Amino acid sequence: MDAPLSGYRFIELAGIGPCPYAGQILVDMGAEVILVNNQAGMNFPNISHRGKKTITLDLRSSEGAAVLMDLVQTADGLYEGLRPGVAERLGVGPENCHAINPKLVYGRMTGWGQTGPWAKTAGHDINYISITGALGAMGKPNEAPPIPLNLIGDYGGGSLFLVSGLLAALLQAEKTGKGTVVDAAMIDGVSSMMTLFYTLSGLGQWTPKRESNLLDGSKPYYRCYETSDQKYMAVGCIEPQFFAEMLSRLDIDAEEFGGQNDTQAHAEQQARLEALFKSKTRQEWEDIFDGSDACVTPVLDYQEAAEHPQNKARGGFHQAGPFLHPRPAPIFNTPEPFTPPPILGLNDTAKDLLSELGYSNDKIENLASDKIIGPI
Repeated sequence: MDAPLSGYRFIELAGIGPCPYAGQILVDMGAEVILVNNQAGMNFPNISHRGKKTITLDLRSSEGAAVLMDLVQTADGLYEGLRPGVAERLGVGPENCHAINPKLVYGRMTGWGQTGPWAKTAGHDINYISITGALGAMGKPNEAPPIPLNLIGDYGGGSLFLVSGLLAALLQAEKTGKGTVVDAAMIDGVSSMMTLFYTLSGLGQWTPKRESNLLDGSKPYYRCYETSDQKYMAVGCIEPQFFAEMLSRLDIDAEEFGGQNDTQAHAEQQARLEALFKSKTRQEWEDIFDGSDACVTPVLDYQEAAEHPQNKARGGFHQAGPFLHPRPAPIFNTPEPFTPPPILGLNDTAKDLLSELGYSNDKIENLASDKIIGPI
């Protein structure tokens, strides 16, 4: 059985952050992704480019744009992470592409979106999540919010919404014969991810004050505790039965400890748990809670994660050269494609791609000598 997206071709205009990762997801699902590299100096392997075909094109030239448009005629989708208006200026915007391939799905990945007063201004993950309420909800009160990894804006609110939008638009194009533009903005994606908290706020169960809500570290049963070896355990026993299991594993008398939802007792409960977790190493606590429903787990670094028994049992990571590759997700009952990431500009598949389009060897060599495409 073929992978779910086998037979579909997407073109990725090279960028950073969310677009490469979106392409990784598409490749991992079986799609053919052609990475169009237009950035000098990006000649290092990137795990997010695994399995992609590549071609280096000078899109600032009319000849380079023409090559891209020839590729567009063969594609099901294209996505880019350029500032609004740049693709149009290069002659490769949605109107140009739909004129030659009406069924093409065209994805546009930005932080601020294609419209609005900030649409054409610069930004990064921290900026995008700062105006969604997500950044402001993190950390301790009266302190600056902690800087999270760029998982929230770039990848959660960016890549995943771009991919879901592309796939939905692909289904629509197959039904209607008409492609559409997917305006994927990180601020929209992250705001959508905040739906639960808007719901809780509407019910009077969430406030803007940090560490005063269920999931932001205010509860002794939902936070991290330091161990004797300066590592941490994550405690997340929200449900009463899981809370009871935690107390049992800690050998704490439930009646004496006090009620789970007794907010007056939370400060004392937290102090007691802090002292208790500091009495043993992380490994000792792992052994105590292993296989239980207490919802208590070790906080691992990314290298330790690959060695955790649960991740190893699922084949969560594999080593390829110097890189530790996370397994494609989600998992289907089809073979998982894997090709190591290319070194952009050095091992392009340009010649094969252009030959497939009907370009002669002479024309390909002329494009290379004129630096319209990369070395072949």
